[in-house]
Order: sequence, then structure tokens, then C-alpha cells
Amino acid sequence: MSAQIKYAYLKGHTWLFRRNYPKDVAMVLGSKAMKQSLKTGDPHTARVRAAATNARFEATVAQIRERSEELLSDTDSANSVGEWGNEPEAALGRLRATLELSGMLTGRSEYGRIKPREKVPIETMGRVYLRQRSNELRPGGFKSVRYSVGLFLSKYEKRSICSLTRADGREFLTLIAQLSPVIGKSESTRGLSLERLVAHSAYGSERIAVRTQKRIWSQVNHFLDWLVYEGKLDQNPFRTVLFDKKVRPQPYAVPTDEEVARLLDAKDDLLGTFLITCLLTGMRSGEAAGLLRDDLVFKGNLGWFVHVRPNELRLLKTDAAERLVPVHPVLADLLRTLPPSGPLFPSLSVNLVTKQFAVMRKRLGLARPGLVFHSTRKWFITQCERTGVPEHWTATLVGHRSARSENGITYGIYSAGISDIQKRSIVDQIRLPT
Repeated sequence: MSAQIKYAYLKGHTWLFRRNYPKDVAMVLGSKAMKQSLKTGDPHTARVRAAATNARFEATVAQIRERSEELLSDTDSANSVGEWGNEPEAALGRLRATLELSGMLTGRSEYGRIKPREKVPIETMGRVYLRQRSNELRPGGFKSVRYSVGLFLSKYEKRSICSLTRADGREFLTLIAQLSPVIGKSESTRGLSLERLVAHSAYGSERIAVRTQKRIWSQVNHFLDWLVYEGKLDQNPFRTVLFDKKVRPQPYAVPTDEEVARLLDAKDDLLGTFLITCLLTGMRSGEAAGLLRDDLVFKGNLGWFVHVRPNELRLLKTDAAERLVPVHPVLADLLRTLPPSGPLFPSLSVNLVTKQFAVMRKRLGLARPGLVFHSTRKWFITQCERTGVPEHWTATLVGHRSARSENGITYGIYSAGISDIQKRSIVDQIRLPT
């Protein structure tokens, strides 16, 4: 239930102020009410701004009445009564002109009739939005937003913002459902408009997944909601368009021991050590690719640990992702052969790892659907589970939020987590298949 603010109401994601003028003041101003956007969706901020706007309303009413009485009292009473009785419109126009000359109606455009919105091209605000998001998001996240909003801009960039309708939303949703997954992998389709991409996709029968369609739709709606927040739109016209397709989860496959053994036997020059690192620590590819030599911590009898934390190479997915993971004895020997300072894998990035793993799969004939590099993380979690490790212990090792109890927040406050000795005992039980 939304908050209650006197003379204000929530429309879409923005609070608006409206208060009717008294009849005598409305007649002078030529407007029934003061209407103004408070330019915020936060109820606390809206309450403060509504109070300030209401004070301005009261001051305006008092000033108009006071000045009107002065003007009427200064004129000849007989002439004034006759003029109001015979030519009320002319008398009212003369009163308004006098008030405007005296500076009393300077705020009329602000509080009077709502002016038509300025016709700002969608392309202009799209560039502003993407520039802002590039400073807020990580490179991978911004790349996704840029692609989604870019599709929208390629179709509607020459239109004005206020011209968007619900029909445009239905049209856009229909178009993105016709896109082929191949277009994102082809150099020849780079820079094409949405309509040309749809025409290019017609040569094949495969279409992008429903999950991808929903992501594009959601990111475009976020852009339109931002326009509402910035006061360029009264409401997002796409919000009433229903996305009714069901997203079916497509989880990554868990590699079998045989598949892991074949990957390790390949002894890939680029991914060999990196693959073992992720298999024996459960780290995400981005976490492993961003490891520094300084992230390795020695703890005496407990051996070496990897401190997964934000650094100059990468950030972390969530707060829970920061953790200490014991280095498996097999991995400890391999890490000694890596650079003694700086990045441990200086030549690797997430993009390169993904592409090289696809090459390995093709070379080894591992064509099972869902088998990707991220599957190494699922293999590690599966090995922990098969050794009888409690779920919340494994969650600590892989950087997931603990599922120890239904009230995870309370548990996180009172529990300090498992000890380094317990972590070491878990990791040392894992065996690479041969």
C-alpha cells in the first residue's frame, strides 16, 4: 500500500502534486488547479516537496486575492460594477493584464495549464541514459544493457519520447521474439537496425530464448522508467504490455568424471592450470581470472588459502562472494609455476576462457547440452555434496548466501561461519578423476 501524502498522489513511479484553486483565484488565473511533478518516487522526499509546494500554493492564493482587492478598490466603484455586469470577460482580461504587469502572474505557466511536453528525441535521452549506466555498471552488465537499449533505439530513435504508445510496446515485443541467436555472433550483423536484424533472422528457424527476450524487455522498460523519473514521461506506456511467455530454467550440466578426465587429459596450453584451479576451488571464471599473487594467503599448518576479494582486475558478484578457499595440495604445486607477482593468469579473460573452452569441447567431442566452463563450479559443489558436507558449509566455500535456515538474515548475524580447519578438511577430500 502506497504512502498517503496530502494533495499528492503516485502515478507510475513518480509523485505528482495537485490542489484546486478557490473559484475566485481560479477565475483570475484561468486554471482550476496547481499541478506539478515532484520528480521523485521516494515517499519521504515527496512529502517534503509536497509541503513546500503547498506553501507556495497558499502564498499564491493570498497574493492574488490581496492584489485583486487593491486593483478593484482603486477603480471607480460605479464604473467597475457596470463593467463587470456588462463586459465581464473584458474586465477579467484587464485585471489579469494588470496583475501580469505587476509581476503577480509570473508563475502562471508553472501552476496554470500544463504545457505540452517538449518533443525530445528518444535518441538524445538514450545517449544520456547509456552514458550514465556505463558509469554505474560493470563492463559485462553494461554490454547487455547497451545491446538491449540499442535495439530499441535503432527502431524508435527518431521518434519523440512523448509519442511512445502501448502499441509500440507490443510491436517491439513481437520484433525481438523473431530474432535469431546467431546475429550476436556474426560480424556481418553488427550495427544493423532491429528491423534489418529481424529480416536477417528470417533465413533460419532458430529464435533467441524466452529468457533473453525477457531480459531485453526488462532492460528497455528500465530505460523508460528512468525517463518517467527524469520527468520526460508521465508514465511508462510499455508497463501495461503483458510479457506472458514462460521462462523455463536451463541449468548448466554437471560434468561427469569421464568428461572431467578427458578435459584434463587434453592438457590445453591456455586453460590447463586454470581449469584445475576452478575444479578444485569452485571459483567462477571471473574470480579465477582476476586472481593476484597477493590473494594467496599462507596459514601455517593449514597451508595456502585463496582470498577471493575485489581488486583492481575485477569486482565480485555479491557480498557473499568474498571468502577464503583452501588451496588443494594438487593445485598448490601448480600455483608455484605461475607468475611470482601480479596476476596469476595475465593472458586470460572471461571472454577468452569461454571461447577456448568451446574449442576444447568441439575438439574432444563433448557436445552434451549445457556443458560450459561454469560447469566446473557445479562439479566442485557436487563433489562436496557427495562427501557428506552440509549445504551451508559448501555455500561458504563457493560464495553463496547460506541456506542454513529459513531466516537466513538472523542466522548470518549470529553465526561466524565454519572454521578454516573445517574448510581444509572439505577441500582435501576432493579427488580429480583419472
